[in-house]
Amino acid sequence: MGHGPVKEDPAIERFNTFRESAYLRFRWTSATARTAFLGFIAVPLAIYYVADNYHARWDWVGKRRGQPLDSTAAKAE
Repeated sequence: MGHGPVKEDPAIERFNTFRESAYLRFRWTSATARTAFLGFIAVPLAIYYVADNYHARWDWVGKRRGQPLDSTAAKAE
């Protein structure tokens, strides 16, 4: 990106080497297992739960002024 030769920083080179070969040194520990569980199981389940329970709650089609968008409010009356 520069004009002419670029001076290499040894710290940046070490970081890049470490980052590029991190998969070779990966080990399952309690911290990595907890992160994997939260990221691959708990968060998607929470998103699915919210989407499944509230997907039909809001009715945006054909509403007039004063009519509630919440479809459960119309059934309660």
